[in-house]
Amino acid sequence: MSNIKLGVNLWSQASDWPAFLAAAQHADRLGYEHVWTWDHVYAIFGDPYQPIFEGYTALAALAQATERVRLGLFVGANTFRNPGLATKCVTTIDHISGGRAIMGLGAAWFETEHRAFGIEFGAGFGERLDWLAESVAAVRTLLDGGEVSSPENGRYAFDHLRITPPPVQQHLPIMIGGAGERKTLRIVAQYADMWNAFGTPETLAHKDDVLRAHCAAVGRDPSEIERTVGCKITIRQTEAEAEAVRRALLAHNQTPLAQVEGDVTFWTGTAEQIAEKMIGYRKIGFHTFITELAAPYDLETLETLVNVVKPMVEDTPVPA
Repeated sequence: MSNIKLGVNLWSQASDWPAFLAAAQHADRLGYEHVWTWDHVYAIFGDPYQPIFEGYTALAALAQATERVRLGLFVGANTFRNPGLATKCVTTIDHISGGRAIMGLGAAWFETEHRAFGIEFGAGFGERLDWLAESVAAVRTLLDGGEVSSPENGRYAFDHLRITPPPVQQHLPIMIGGAGERKTLRIVAQYADMWNAFGTPETLAHKDDVLRAHCAAVGRDPSEIERTVGCKITIRQTEAEAEAVRRALLAHNQTPLAQVEGDVTFWTGTAEQIAEKMIGYRKIGFHTFITELAAPYDLETLETLVNVVKPMVEDTPVPA
């Protein structure tokens, strides 16, 4: 059984830059596999008008300020930018970082920020997924050094577009976020190197079955796609202490408890309890965990997860 991989997604809202940067550098030193941040221009938890940093410029700064950790948007809003320009951005970050960039992409969902910035939101989620499918196909070709001209009547109008210089990585990975069974998972099957989803083990086992069916339909080996679980972890010596920390973080982010009630992505408890949670996902083939860290960033959880929980999980045999 392979070892697990850990990533951290730093909430880019309700923080100042020095704290955000320090948390990313700490994750880098601790040995996390990747650091991510949101691609949102309004806060998505609590009051939308809280301070928030833009994604690609934040990643570019982290690329210069870190040494080994991989960097990506969790995930990039396809609606925000022309996909060719987004490819140019992530390629530049790949050069700044010496080959550590990941291209994260999703269809986008937060209408408030689109309306405020005057960004086209489309007629509905289905249309945005159609835009994403066309976008990811172009992005994969461009990242691999190819040339793209758009099909007639498509969303985009690329005209013999090429990206120079190409990425440092021979194959810069694409992460697709989402679990829609008809369109999103088909896009994952066609193009993704990494897939991120949220939910219980039972939910994700079902989604994985759907993904495998799409892989069979498009002729893709499903083992080529890294399964990643999104979660929000808080660890302390007791479950009550962890819950108190979680509530304080939510309060700092102006997020009422009612807004996150029933959210199964919050994992709160002792190191042993978190390890047990992770083992449940390993049993269904998910070995990469990306925990979201809200400001002010909980460095105790960050350290305990990699130094205590990770060895516990890896030392527990999981049936093939």
